[in-house]
Amino acid sequence: MSITGVGYATSPLGQAITSLNNQMTSLSQQLATGEKSTNYAGMGVNEGFAIAARSQLASISAFTDTISNVTTTINAANNALQAISNLGGQVQSAAAGTPQTLDSSGQTIAQENAAAELSSMIGILNTPSGDRYLFSGSAINTPATVPADVMLNGTATQAGLKTLIAQRAQADGAFPGGTGRLLITNPTPTVVSVAEDAAGSPFGLKLSQVTSSLTGATVTGPSGSPAAISVNLGSNPNSGDQISFTFTQPDGTSASVQLTATTTSPPPTGSFLIGSTPAATAANLNTALTAAIGTVANTTLVAASAIEAGDNFFNTDSVATGNTPVTNQAAPPTAITAATALSGSTGTDSLAPGFAAGDTITVNGTTLTFVNGTAGSGQISTTATVGDLLKAIDSITGTSTPSTIDGGVVKIHTDEASNFSITTSPAGAISNLGFSGSSITAPVPPLRVSGSPLSAATSLVAGTSANTVQWYTGNSGPGSARASSTARIDSAITVQYGAQANESAIRSQLQSIAVFAAFTASPTGANSAAQISALSQSIATNLTPQPGQQTIQDIQSQFAQAQTVMKDASARQAQSQTMLQDMVNNTETVSTQQVASEILALQTALQASYQATSMMSQLTLTKYLPVG
Repeated sequence: MSITGVGYATSPLGQAITSLNNQMTSLSQQLATGEKSTNYAGMGVNEGFAIAARSQLASISAFTDTISNVTTTINAANNALQAISNLGGQVQSAAAGTPQTLDSSGQTIAQENAAAELSSMIGILNTPSGDRYLFSGSAINTPATVPADVMLNGTATQAGLKTLIAQRAQADGAFPGGTGRLLITNPTPTVVSVAEDAAGSPFGLKLSQVTSSLTGATVTGPSGSPAAISVNLGSNPNSGDQISFTFTQPDGTSASVQLTATTTSPPPTGSFLIGSTPAATAANLNTALTAAIGTVANTTLVAASAIEAGDNFFNTDSVATGNTPVTNQAAPPTAITAATALSGSTGTDSLAPGFAAGDTITVNGTTLTFVNGTAGSGQISTTATVGDLLKAIDSITGTSTPSTIDGGVVKIHTDEASNFSITTSPAGAISNLGFSGSSITAPVPPLRVSGSPLSAATSLVAGTSANTVQWYTGNSGPGSARASSTARIDSAITVQYGAQANESAIRSQLQSIAVFAAFTASPTGANSAAQISALSQSIATNLTPQPGQQTIQDIQSQFAQAQTVMKDASARQAQSQTMLQDMVNNTETVSTQQVASEILALQTALQASYQATSMMSQLTLTKYLPVG
């Protein structure tokens, strides 16, 4: 019979010591790493929560990086905007200052400084920050504008701003000897007539109103197509009697000519000589009026023409102009006005054939249906007027300039020509407004004078990339400028922080500075000082923020809103990060003090176990056998 040995490892004492050794190893590992275990199984039942918390912590870390990057971009944009605003203020102060003395280059010191400030502004707009150009919209790898020299002077094949200003001046009749495209005549011996040269033309002076205190004179107009004013001298006026003509200039400003009847010969400036007969007086009035309008054409009109040429070059707005003047069904027919009805019977002030119930007009994708009687939502009554229809169209396009009728020619304004389109059903109904074809569109800026000679042009045409500098080289949409760059800063929050150099506030300032820098007058011209004075006054006004128009501060405010949203999100995420990290720590990490205490306790237990084992190892059977 055999006796099986009892091993130490399988003994209860040996197993206890082995267990203590394993615990010592685990605790030593925890003390060294600060973690409960090197694998998920050893982390405990709450490890699932810790894993989810780690995922959320990673997201928060990514959002934190995004917020940091966006904040840096916005700070850089704000600094740029402030610098641009300061430049605008400097040019405005210089333009408003006096005197405006021309040097040999045909410019004032203020204009020459404006050229340098234009280069600075363009440099700011084209300065990259980090991985993007700040003012190029979504085209972050593209500078926002062409260089200043190209913008002003063009290239070998592309016209720049200076060329457009010179061409527009010719088309507006704004030059020595010009009359602003007005025709001043004596159709009969006692009648003086002032008329626009073409209905619907965007060029030259437009007749606004006439007021008269001339004794015995009959004044009519402005009326007709093209618009005209007539002054019929039934008798000679009295000395001191006055007549005043007010004109609208291409940039929307007004100019006036006031003439006073006098018996002084030669008549002082601003007067006309009372002749021996009404016919002689009418001839003198015609001569004085021609000279006075010529002065306007070579002073304030020159400045207004340059301002409008700048708008044609820089702005995104445009005008869809009817192909022909429209007359009503009156007897005899006259040019339609805003009061003309959209439909009606023969002999009335209404369109012919007019709109009928069931016809539709679609403006930028929004359809209006013509109905008889009272109109509801999405409808317009056939008893409404042309003015009502134009207001409805303007409310859809959102134009900042109301659409008008000029001598029977309909002019529909839009702030964004590239997205503008009007169609009618049936297609032929479009002719009611004087348009031909199947749709109404507007030429897309930059706009150029169309036709030759320039002095006889009657329309603007879109400049192409082949023949005209396209000053803005970034991306324009769709959507708002701010929406051109977005970032997710939280699981359910995004911020918009894009910017575009063609935004109204930036574009209008760039436009004014560029026009001021581009304009040149004759150093020896008799009217040059008046031209510069008028231009400087307009530039100073245009650089003053107007109610309802976007300002640099508006853009900065929108950036500030984005920063506030990010700040709030950061605060919430910091709180969440603290709680989530505590959850992970409680689940996966250990207290070094507690582990050290447990190690000391284990060391004591192991020492006692080893001592007991040592004592037991010295025991032998012989010590327990009886002696002898």
